[in-house]
Amino acid sequence: MTHPAAGAAWLVWLEGTAAATAMRQWLWLYPIVEIVHILGFVVLVGAAVLFDLRLLGLGRHLPVTDLAGYHLRWARVALLLIVPSGLLMFSAHATEMAENPAFQMKLALIVVAGLNAAIFHRGVFRSVGSWDRDIVAPGGARLAALLSLVLWTGVISCGRLLAYL
Repeated sequence: MTHPAAGAAWLVWLEGTAAATAMRQWLWLYPIVEIVHILGFVVLVGAAVLFDLRLLGLGRHLPVTDLAGYHLRWARVALLLIVPSGLLMFSAHATEMAENPAFQMKLALIVVAGLNAAIFHRGVFRSVGSWDRDIVAPGGARLAALLSLVLWTGVISCGRLLAYL
């Protein structure tokens, strides 16, 4: 470890696992896992941004339902990269990360972004048949898209700030 493990018992335990130890000791493991994490975020956020731009009025000729199906599929695949790689990176420095304000904010923003998406899909998206193509999306859809763009920008920013706080 790069620091003495101190904090909640489960965090100290997590840092002591074989996976966490390997992440700290193998020269190329942490950077490779971090690259996988970043690539996953590129796919997830890229899909979200393209969908959000459609909701905000760009490419109105493209059916929202088609884009939702296509981009949501890629977002789910991206989660298969993001979640395990994020957990591995967290495990390597769990006691430090748990107290890092940028990490705490990143997690909070991810939760809010997920809630925003869930509310959108359970709410205004149910009426997509009436605004699927060539029509301006309703205000609720545009608000969800704007929030999504802001939230994912915040998640990425906080991820980058982890090294500095």
